[in-house]
Amino acid sequence: MLSNWVEARTTAHTTVISLTIGLAALAGLALWTSLSMQRAADHLHELNEISDRWGLVVQNVDVADHALVDYLRSGTPVMRRPVSNAAGAADESLRWLKAHGGTADVRAATIVSDLYGDYSTLLRDTVTAGDRGDATSAWQKADQAELTLVSLRKQLSTVVQIKRLETTDYLREAEAQNGRLRLAAVIAFVVDLGLVGLCAAVLIGHRRKILRQAAKSEHEAMHDALTGLANRTLLVHHAQEAIERSDRTGDPLGLFLIDLNRFKPINDTLGHAFGDRLLQHVANRLTAAVRDVDTVARLGGDEFAVLLPSVLSPANALVVADRVHLALQEAVDLDGLSVDVGCSIGVAMYPADSADVHDLLKHADIAMYAAKRARLGTSVFEPGDDHSAAQLTVISDLRRALDHEELVLHYQPKADVRTGAVCGAEVLCRWQHPRLGLLGPDRFIPAAEETGLIEPLTRYVLDHSLAQCRTWHAEGWDVPVSVNVGAQCLHDPTFPEQVADALKLHGRPPDVLTLEITESAIIADPIRASDVLTRLRELGVRLSIDDFGTGYSSIAYLRTMPVHEMKIDRSFTTNMRTDASSGAITRSLLGLAHNLELEVVAEGVEDEETWDVLATLGCDIVQGYCLSKPLPADEFAAWLRDRTAKELTAPAP
Repeated sequence: MLSNWVEARTTAHTTVISLTIGLAALAGLALWTSLSMQRAADHLHELNEISDRWGLVVQNVDVADHALVDYLRSGTPVMRRPVSNAAGAADESLRWLKAHGGTADVRAATIVSDLYGDYSTLLRDTVTAGDRGDATSAWQKADQAELTLVSLRKQLSTVVQIKRLETTDYLREAEAQNGRLRLAAVIAFVVDLGLVGLCAAVLIGHRRKILRQAAKSEHEAMHDALTGLANRTLLVHHAQEAIERSDRTGDPLGLFLIDLNRFKPINDTLGHAFGDRLLQHVANRLTAAVRDVDTVARLGGDEFAVLLPSVLSPANALVVADRVHLALQEAVDLDGLSVDVGCSIGVAMYPADSADVHDLLKHADIAMYAAKRARLGTSVFEPGDDHSAAQLTVISDLRRALDHEELVLHYQPKADVRTGAVCGAEVLCRWQHPRLGLLGPDRFIPAAEETGLIEPLTRYVLDHSLAQCRTWHAEGWDVPVSVNVGAQCLHDPTFPEQVADALKLHGRPPDVLTLEITESAIIADPIRASDVLTRLRELGVRLSIDDFGTGYSSIAYLRTMPVHEMKIDRSFTTNMRTDASSGAITRSLLGLAHNLELEVVAEGVEDEETWDVLATLGCDIVQGYCLSKPLPADEFAAWLRDRTAKELTAPAP
């Protein structure tokens, strides 16, 4: 696509440049023609002026000849004056020709001047003899003048003939030159006209390509690339239009949010290519199950939506929902494999329980999560359950929160029991909700585990905590981090690769990361969990059993799992000095862990007395308010800076 775009632009630029050159050439040719014609006109004017001067010389000679003949015939004194006036009348023209004529004109004017001088002298001598009354001498001088006139006339005739030929030749040459210039102008005009047409065609084609590309880009911006369905942006646009029509006509509309039930394990087991083809089949079935006026959209992952304009009631919407269930319940055959998907559908109506597009999407999302949690096929949003709706609203916002990075990480330090040196920090996730404020993990982690969002949430925490770890390393502190991992991550065979990619992305060694897992996550699927944990340990990541003693407490699983440390739950350590059973359990867990060669981390250490007791019992690491409460990254850095400064300035024991 990019190469076609570059080629089209190059063609357009080349055509425009060629047209510019052609127009410049045509303009240059026109200027050249104009200058050539001006030069020709100037030269012709020069030739005409020279010819006029020669013609004036001929005219003066003829006048002198006629005056002499009249004088000789009449013999009267009155006729002597015209002869005297005519003698030498051509001298001025001959001098001009010598000064301004060409080389040939100067040479001819010199010869003619000599003859004309002799002729003029004879004319004056004839008049002088006549004035003396010497008729014989006058006629002799007149005869000599006539002989000189013959030579003069021959010379002048030759010069005039040469000038006439010169002018004729120049005119012929100038006409040929003008003809060639006219032909060149016609050719240049035709070429430029062709270039104009070509430029127009190329520019029109380029504009059409741009319009097609813009239309394609607009289509891509409004549709899902995998399925070709509308995306969230186009769904919202159509929903807004449907709401406006509903306000005018009074016809209600409905919205489905559809989540596939078993897509993730299919996708993980058979691969993403298989999963993509399955989503395309689901898209085709959804489109076939609804009306042409309905909008089917893919919102992301395995979540779809259907907008039902002009649906009369929730009952009619449920009829369509049943058709969708039937369409998706049928097994899909791909590559000889038959897979069952199934779905959960949430239904919301406008204007019955939604005031705008935002409410419509939110309520359909709430209803869909309600259907999934209650294992119902379809659930219609029911206004009035404020607590459930508020909780489900929070969960429905969680996906958006991940995209907008509204989740923030706090860090609670861990210290070596014996030395008090900080040896790591547990990462605790909080949600800076735009309306509800800062939410603790109890408000969204359980529901995230139920709805499958725990995996993208875990990836989010891993990515941001390792990025923070890299920042601390650049500032001179190597602080390992511990991240809690849910059961679904331990059952995902790709999870070790995800961890390896995150470590590589942020340039941190594997031993800087500890993954904390719960007993229940292991026992839910011990074979798959054991395989994932083994691969994580081979990667070099540290593994920790979190909250040991509060769940199944299966020593058999603990003995076989490739973990590095055990964390004793705060419910035991907080009360161990005042409650005998808590103290006994703590001592037993410490002994068990050390016998299994595991490090022990005690949570919930609130005071120095508990710290001292744990040190006496051989605990390795402590964590709790005795050190610090969980802190945002910048406050944690400030706390660590202050603690390091105090350690450096404290007196030696």
